[in-house]
Amino acid sequence: MTTPAVAEQAPRLPWYRQLAPRCAAGAARLLVRLPPARLHRVLGVVSKGSRPAGHAEVARARRSVVSVSTRCAGLGCLQRSVATVLLCRAHGRWADWCTGFRTEPFGAHAWVEAEGRPVDEPGELSVFRTVLAVRRPDGRRSTSDRPLRPSRGSRS
Repeated sequence: MTTPAVAEQAPRLPWYRQLAPRCAAGAARLLVRLPPARLHRVLGVVSKGSRPAGHAEVARARRSVVSVSTRCAGLGCLQRSVATVLLCRAHGRWADWCTGFRTEPFGAHAWVEAEGRPVDEPGELSVFRTVLAVRRPDGRRSTSDRPLRPSRGSRS
C-alpha cells in the first residue's frame, strides 16, 4: 500500500477507552494476512446486519485506531482501514471499506468511506481505481465491488 511521509497524529485516548480500538487493531492485524479475496468475503460477512455509519462516527473510529496503534498511524493503511470498519461494526455500524490502485505512479491504498466520501484521507483518492470494496450492509454489490477471481493455478 502507499507509504505516507509522516505518521498520523491523534489525541491519546484515556486508558478506559483504549480497549475496543486495541482489539480492532489486533483483529485487523490478523485479517490483513488473508488473501485479498478471502479478506473481502470475511468483511462482507462481518458487515451483515449493520447500519451505515455516519462520516463523523467513522472519523472518530479512525482517530481512535490511529491513537492506539503505531502501525495504523503510519505505514499500515490496510490494517488501519480494516481496524476502522471493525471498530464501527462493534458499535453496530458499517463504513465502506475500499482498496484500489493508481498507475501513474503506481501505488496501492486502502481507505474507508462514509456518506459517499473518504474519511480523513490525505491526498486525492479520485486517481485510485477501486478494486475491492465492501460497501452495503444489505448484501447488494455493484460490479466494481466484486473480488478478482484467482487464476486456476492459485489458491485462496
